[in-house]
Amino acid sequence: MYLIHAQFRAPFGSALPADAARRALALAQAGEGVEHVSAHPYAEPHPVLGLFLTASSLREAEGRAAGVCRRLLREHTGMSGWALVRAEVPLLAPLGHGPLGPPESPSTTPGLRRK
Repeated sequence: MYLIHAQFRAPFGSALPADAARRALALAQAGEGVEHVSAHPYAEPHPVLGLFLTASSLREAEGRAAGVCRRLLREHTGMSGWALVRAEVPLLAPLGHGPLGPPESPSTTPGLRRK
């Protein structure tokens, strides 16, 4: 299972339609492996749809997610003027490490190592 983040560029002053995730899921075709879609309308720098899908490779998953999103842009009148920026797996920091997190890894922190 892959989580693909699809980022969208909105026309000035537009908000991600409230039904975008539901519509994307409904537009997914049999065989595309889309299991769930969630919306993150306030993500920065662009609104995001998170698509959970099964595929045999990362490239295939990203391609399928992009296809569903392009279909959404064509068929959802509330997304007229929107553009797909990218559809790819998000890069995540190790657990507990954000952009300002501690430089050491939890697995190498003194006191947590077996002697």
